Amino acid sequence: MNLIFEKSVPGRRGLKLPVADVPRAAALPENLVRTEPAQLPEVSELDLVRHFTGLSRRNFSVDGNFYPLGSCTMKYNAKVTENAAALFADVHPMTPLLPEGETSAQGALCLILGLSRLLAEITGMDEVSCQPLAGAHGEMTGIMLIAAYHRAKRNKKKYVIVPDSSHGTNPASAAMVGYEIITIPSAPYGDMDLDAFRAAMNGEVAAVMLTCPNTLGLFNPHIREICDIAHEHDALMYYDGANLNAILGKVRPGDVGFDVIHVNLHKTFGTPHGGGGPGSGPVGVKRELIPFLPGPRIIKHADGRCGLEKGTSESIGRVANFYGNFGVMARAYAYIILLGREGLIEVSEQAVLNANYMLARLREHFDLPFDRTCMHECVFSASRQLKHGVHAIDIAKYLIDRGYHPPTVYFPLNVKEAIMIEPTETESKETMDAFIEAMIEAANLAEKEPERLHEAPRTMPVGRLDETKAAREQNVCFG
Repeated sequence: MNLIFEKSVPGRRGLKLPVADVPRAAALPENLVRTEPAQLPEVSELDLVRHFTGLSRRNFSVDGNFYPLGSCTMKYNAKVTENAAALFADVHPMTPLLPEGETSAQGALCLILGLSRLLAEITGMDEVSCQPLAGAHGEMTGIMLIAAYHRAKRNKKKYVIVPDSSHGTNPASAAMVGYEIITIPSAPYGDMDLDAFRAAMNGEVAAVMLTCPNTLGLFNPHIREICDIAHEHDALMYYDGANLNAILGKVRPGDVGFDVIHVNLHKTFGTPHGGGGPGSGPVGVKRELIPFLPGPRIIKHADGRCGLEKGTSESIGRVANFYGNFGVMARAYAYIILLGREGLIEVSEQAVLNANYMLARLREHFDLPFDRTCMHECVFSASRQLKHGVHAIDIAKYLIDRGYHPPTVYFPLNVKEAIMIEPTETESKETMDAFIEAMIEAANLAEKEPERLHEAPRTMPVGRLDETKAAREQNVCFG
């Protein structure tokens, strides 16, 4: 598609601005005044509408196609929750405080407080802050809380433990807060090696960061024992909530020994996800860590009104200018209320069922590095296809031609030629069957016509890109 500038015709107009009817308040400084008119495209309204509509059609979203991105829970965003968020569209983030210290935006404050209490109940935590703006932001906030806890106890802590299958943000968040990382390898059964973990634990470990189920889609049967071992060394257990969709209503992380958790509202609770945001990463803690939560905190008075209360002297302070991404929180609150307890349980049951259906249908066509019942996602390896010169990336590019967003490839890092598929609970059997057939066709082509996969994608405006160069020499202009 041509750039909008290339459609420009001198003198063509799509809009005529009225003459300004207010005086200019102040003249611009001389050094800021243009010496030449701005070079703007001159197009009709129809040209402009068609240009942006064409761009939107190139955008891939869960509303238009199956989006099986592993470890990211790209579920459908129910439109009823969009309507719920729209009810608060006129609430300004700078809504003033009333003289008594309460805000006039009572509905918004009470919604955030209600959401935090629901999340505390769902996760088994004692209190939740909705202030963090994204999952990774929530992770860093959680590690900051852990650091504050150890400082208050005068503990000399130096390390954070992560498994080799962890999300990359886990060690990154811990390192940003000043900790060194100890990485524990996976055992042959796919979970963190318990013996290696025992050997690594010591009095200088501040926290253990785990995703449970992990990024291989496997629930660790030793999770209670791991928590007990960490607590024996006065280390805290951190739960990465990226895969919470697998255990809603089945297991509460706080009940098995986790002390801190972040929740990705844009994954588990059906809010928009992608394009860099908006995200939301509320952080929940057990009672011992409540004093360290970000301030201000939302409280409810005896008369039912909500207000803001400064954090304690031990608080880590604000982690965001405003109180989180409110529109995302409104959607998540509506999602939870709409489904209720039984509905959330059904979400996890259906997500696990769908993933295991995919595993059963595709296990004959791709290598299965860990032959176990999975949770909400399954991980295959394209090692079998590699014998024919076909990599996981070739299969991913072929799926683009078939109209599917590729699943996650090359992650987790401990699986060679990894292909991670997460169908989520919102996909029908018919949709999954069509995707499975595309995967089987890719496996067959790898054996018989591998060059077909090497040439993919062939239906897109551009073919194979130099991905290393694209990462190092980013060009974000439209083209």
